[in-house]
Amino acid sequence: MTTLLTQLNTAVAKRRAYNRTVLELRNMPLDTALDLDLFTEDAEKTAYQVVYGR
Repeated sequence: MTTLLTQLNTAVAKRRAYNRTVLELRNMPLDTALDLDLFTEDAEKTAYQVVYGR
């Protein structure tokens, strides 16, 4: 049971981090995004790779 709760907590924490990262990437000023070679249209993809590593 403890393992299940640990896995659930980990999944929730990762989802929160994903949502927070998407929000930050979408709201990033355009000049900053271009300097970092990021595109706000790819926020979901980039956030997924950062948080989940896939």
